[in-house]
Amino acid sequence: MTVRSFTRRLAGASFAALALMGLSCGPASAADLNALVWCDHSDPNLLKPFEDANGIKVNVKEFEGTGAGLAIVEQSQPGDWDVMVIDSIDVRRGVERGLFEPLADDQLPVADLFPEVKMDQFTVVDGKRYGITEKFGYNTIGFNKSKVDAKDMESLAALTDEKYKGRIAIYDYYLPVMGLAAMAIGKKTAELTEADLPAIKDVLLKMKANSKAVTDVVASQTALATGEVDILVGGGEWVTAGIAKENPDLDFSVPKEGAVLWSQSLAMFKDSQNKDMALKFIQYIMSPEGQARLATSSCYWGMPASTKAALTDEQKKTLRFAEQPDFLKRAQGYPAPSEDLDKKMQDVWTEMIQAQ
Repeated sequence: MTVRSFTRRLAGASFAALALMGLSCGPASAADLNALVWCDHSDPNLLKPFEDANGIKVNVKEFEGTGAGLAIVEQSQPGDWDVMVIDSIDVRRGVERGLFEPLADDQLPVADLFPEVKMDQFTVVDGKRYGITEKFGYNTIGFNKSKVDAKDMESLAALTDEKYKGRIAIYDYYLPVMGLAAMAIGKKTAELTEADLPAIKDVLLKMKANSKAVTDVVASQTALATGEVDILVGGGEWVTAGIAKENPDLDFSVPKEGAVLWSQSLAMFKDSQNKDMALKFIQYIMSPEGQARLATSSCYWGMPASTKAALTDEQKKTLRFAEQPDFLKRAQGYPAPSEDLDKKMQDVWTEMIQAQ
C-alpha cells in the first residue's frame, strides 16, 4: 500500500492535536513502555488507567502514516520501541521488515472482534498473528441532517446531483474518494484496473463541479461543522461523532453502494525490551474498557473493533453501533493499487483537483 496519511482520520474536538503531532516524548528507559502511535492513543483518559494499574509510564510518539512510522523505526535503535499502531493492511509490511513479534491468539480476545474487521489476510502471516485490529470506521458521506435530505445521503448519486451544487467539500485524499467514486459506478475497490480510471475520473469531475472546496481534513471538517458546506465526501464517524454533542445535526451515512473501510491495528516489536508489559498494554487496549476509551478518544472517535466494548448507550448511538453489521456488509477496503496503477490514480486525482 502507498503511504496513507493518517490525517484522513484526525478529527473530533481536539483540532489542536494536529499541532502537537510528533512532540510527544521519544524513547525513554526500558522500564517504561515506549509506543509509536496515532493521536487517539495519546489521550490521558486512555493511558492513565493503564499506567496507574501497572505503575509504569507510557511514552508515546505520534506519527502520520505508515511510511513516517517506519522511517522513525529505521532511525531508532533496536529495542527503542515496544508497540506500534499501524494500518491493518500494513502489518505485513512490518513483518516483511522483520519488525514485529508474533502474538498468541489465546492471549488476545480475537473472538470478540467484528468478523469483518479481523483483517487476518493482513495481520496473520504464515499462520502467525502479528497484529490485532483495535479500531475501524468508514470514509463515506458526512453531512448536516438539518440542511440536507438524509434519504438522499443513502446513495452516492447525491454527490453528483446538481441539487447540492456548491454545498459539498471533498476530502483531499485520493484513495478513499476514488474508492467511493468506483463504488458509485458499481466497481469493487479490490478489483480496480487502469481501464476503470476514465469512468472514475468522470465521477470525480462531477463531484468536483458540485464542490465548494477540495481540502485537508481539518479544513473540510471545519467547513461542515460551521455550515460552510452541508456535505463532506470522505467523511464519516471520525468526523462527526466526536463533535456530536456540540453539533447534533452532524451525521454520517453508509450508502447503499457502500463505503471505504479503514482499520488500525496494534503490533509488538520483536526487539522490545519489555514484551510482557507490551502484551499487557495490547490486552488493555483490547479489553472492554480500553476499547471504549480508545473509541471515544479526544483526538477522534471511531468504532471499537471489539463487539464487547464498554460504551455507554449514548456513545453507541452516536457511533451507530447497532447498525455496524449492516454497514460492514456494504463496506469495501481501501484500493491497494500496484505502484504503476497508483501513479496513474494520483494523476487522475491531480487532474480533478486542477479542473475548473
